[in-house]
Amino acid sequence: MATNSIKLLAPDVHRGLAELVAKRLGLKLTDTKLIRDPTGEVSFSIQESVRDQDIFIITQIGAGVVNDRVLELLVMINACKTASARRITSVLPNFPYARQDRKDKSRAPITAKLMADMLTTAGCDHVVTMDLHASQIQGFFDVPVDNLYAEPSVVRYIRENINFSEAIIISPDAGGAKRAAALADRLDLNFALIHKERARANEISKMVLVGDVTDKICIIVDDMADTCGTLAKAAEVLLENRAKSVIAIVTHGVLSGKAIQNINNSKLDKVVCTSTVPFEEKMKLCPKLAVIDVSAVLAESIRRLHNGESISYLFKHSPL
Repeated sequence: MATNSIKLLAPDVHRGLAELVAKRLGLKLTDTKLIRDPTGEVSFSIQESVRDQDIFIITQIGAGVVNDRVLELLVMINACKTASARRITSVLPNFPYARQDRKDKSRAPITAKLMADMLTTAGCDHVVTMDLHASQIQGFFDVPVDNLYAEPSVVRYIRENINFSEAIIISPDAGGAKRAAALADRLDLNFALIHKERARANEISKMVLVGDVTDKICIIVDDMADTCGTLAKAAEVLLENRAKSVIAIVTHGVLSGKAIQNINNSKLDKVVCTSTVPFEEKMKLCPKLAVIDVSAVLAESIRRLHNGESISYLFKHSPL
């Protein structure tokens, strides 16, 4: 691959995924300097020329300091734009504010649209993300958006680590039924659904299982795990219905609030998350956590975009 016109940038925190991507591409992360003054303002500079370069900014955004990471990303994009970069691509595996994709009550903002506007105003020419909470978010942008899928990597993990001939795919809610059905088809497995009845917002009063999980290894699949209360309760419901064991596989392991406590106290055998969100420190506190590395998918997408190749191959295949 020609590397004389490509630069990889990453913020000074949570650089693990970016370093893995750079290693797979045979590149080094571009030298940058980011300083936070006592007031919290960000000062950023690029320590080498990026004029007429193809720039990819790889940013992992997890729980707790989302707004700080977003502003740092905007500052980095704008610095590249004013330094005359040829094209600026924001690689955001976990798109922030993706759950605020619609006006679900009076006088509420559509913050995912605001995120899209801020990225493009800062100077972003292209966005690469993974498993958007709602695919229509791509329509909020006036620049191209490539929404990659974790499904090929999840399929590989299940085949290599789980006796999937005895497994069944579970959707924890009706909204995830399409995702679960697609994964079940890829693995030639049955799937079941858990219906949630809510007494009020963020409080589940009852869960009803639709399907038979007797003596099955239940694989709960979801796009995001936040406090993991739903996953813990779903595991109880499945085991009450004579399931053999329960494993959860989610794309974005945000793991905020009491998530680690909920997982450790739950009947889940394992919670597997992709590396779109940094949670290395949390793995030390929770032996049930495991990770699926998606750096190969991101690296291959960057290589293909830089060379003007199609990335649709990655929608169904996971690179080695």
